[in-house]
Amino acid sequence: MDYKSSLIQDGNPMENLEKQLICPICLEMFTKPVVILPCQHNLCRKCANDIFQAANPYWTGRGSSVSMSGGRFRCPTCRHEVIMDRHGVYGLQRNLLVENIIDIYKQECSSRPLQKGSHPMCKEHEDEKINIYCLTCEVPTCSMCKVFGVHKACEVAPLQSVFQGQKIELNNCISMLVAGNDRVQTIITQLEDSCRVTKENSHQVKEELSQKFDTLYAILDEKKSELLQRITQEQEEKLSFIEALIQQYQEQLDKSTKLVETAIQSLDEPGGATFLLTAKQLIKSIVEASKGCQLGKTEQGFENMDFFTLNLEHIADALRAIDFGTGKGGGGATCLFACLIPGNQHPSH
Repeated sequence: MDYKSSLIQDGNPMENLEKQLICPICLEMFTKPVVILPCQHNLCRKCANDIFQAANPYWTGRGSSVSMSGGRFRCPTCRHEVIMDRHGVYGLQRNLLVENIIDIYKQECSSRPLQKGSHPMCKEHEDEKINIYCLTCEVPTCSMCKVFGVHKACEVAPLQSVFQGQKIELNNCISMLVAGNDRVQTIITQLEDSCRVTKENSHQVKEELSQKFDTLYAILDEKKSELLQRITQEQEEKLSFIEALIQQYQEQLDKSTKLVETAIQSLDEPGGATFLLTAKQLIKSIVEASKGCQLGKTEQGFENMDFFTLNLEHIADALRAIDFGTGKGGGGATCLFACLIPGNQHPSH
């Protein structure tokens, strides 16, 4: 508490000092001020105890035979949370410096003459101090107003008694509000924790969902590779068979071509004896070659590959139907994975 700087700034040091010595709860000068560590703000010990009791209703107080672990409440000035030991407010450090300053201030005020205007004056009777309280109208007033003025028919009470009553009521209201603020702060903390847990849970289920879809993609890629390999194998087998036939027919064609060339050369032979020596065998070879090719052939539709057609409409429907809560144990997803596992899906011929 910087008293010096505050006093310098104010033209009236005593008034400013008084402001520094006012409790923020009871709005009166500190009584047995205690320091709320570690924020260094001050409260009357009774005010601090009232706030502590409101924030910790099950704390039994001093002299109890029940062993308590203490409690906590928030400083009404800065909202800093103060943690108490088992002694409660009575375990807080008393501010002896502030107590000494208050004693000096009271002595100074008692030795000074009462300044005009330091006590509220009645607006109707300017020379009369406000010294009573009208219970009927619920306003402070002066004795002249009660005797001759607007409050002569009203019920009144001493100002000090009403002052003490309303002061206690206001103090209770402050304690109740402070306790309510603590409850609101607790709810805010719980909601903030709920936000954090919600984000963590959301991140976790997103990771799990991504892993499941990555597994699904891997199965699809594996199945795709397997089926492509089977088509490639069938293609290679058919091409190998056709290429072998082409080779055989090419060899027969080359043989027949040479036989024709030999026959034509034989026809050009002028000598009969020489011609007859080869003609009979040549004619026999030509006749056998002319009877037709005995090599293999491809059947009709041999080159077709349409038996590798897949009907994936039911799997596409299953993919579109993927959703949360589709059944206990993920029945829909289990069926889909079973359809995609290699060996469970065969091409229809």
